[in-house]
Amino acid sequence: MAVTMADITHLRKMTGAGMMDCKNALTEADGDFDKAIEIIRKKGQAVAAKREDREASEGCVLAAAKDGFAAIVALKCETDFVAKNAEFIALTQQILDLAMEQKVASLESLLAASLDGKAVSERIIERIGVTGEKMELGFYEFVNTSAAVSYIHPGNKLATIVGFNMPLENQVARDVAMQVAAMNPVSIDKDSVPANIIEQELNIGREKAREEGKPENMLDKIAEGRLNKFFKEFTLLQQEFVKDAKLTIDQYLKNQDKELTVVDFKRVTLNVD
Repeated sequence: MAVTMADITHLRKMTGAGMMDCKNALTEADGDFDKAIEIIRKKGQAVAAKREDREASEGCVLAAAKDGFAAIVALKCETDFVAKNAEFIALTQQILDLAMEQKVASLESLLAASLDGKAVSERIIERIGVTGEKMELGFYEFVNTSAAVSYIHPGNKLATIVGFNMPLENQVARDVAMQVAAMNPVSIDKDSVPANIIEQELNIGREKAREEGKPENMLDKIAEGRLNKFFKEFTLLQQEFVKDAKLTIDQYLKNQDKELTVVDFKRVTLNVD
């Protein structure tokens, strides 16, 4: 049957695919809209398979927080042009909204979750068919605590979420989330730094001291001193508060409530130092 411009326009509104893609799909499907949608979806699968070796280093990173639950979603693509596309951003937002609504507990669960009747993984494949670019749900992180906050850095390439042990003023929570974005801590405090990182820093400290000609019997002590400096620079609660260098983040929080502290945080970034 003949494909009309009205049919093409209708399918384009339904799928977001290009005009020619819609026309070709309708022609192949003999005007059957359901079959045409499936053709476009399968085209997305074909593009995905073809582009498996392409790096998806661009994308959109969004975050949200509500009632102690916060999540970050990073939908990755190949080019900044697609990353800034309104429909691509909208899909990322829909995936985030779904994660927040269902309090999804893993990336795998999120990919399998239903978004308007189809799995999130299928919705991403459909979008691949529209853009012709490789896409993947690159990151999903969440915290589930007594209170939580989210922060999205302008440009949608960097986002953070932070969980606290008790409710707190929104501005205080946001300050800590922005601290995580700006200073990229490795852990909450020195006790939560992974053992392999501590050992690595001690080895670096010993080697630097040796290169500086320090006595062998002093290397461990010097390395310990440099490790303490590392803790101050890279653990969140010991870091200097970016808005007031006279305070650490721990002191800033204790000024609000002596029991207030951070219990979890996540930071996701694409193409940002």
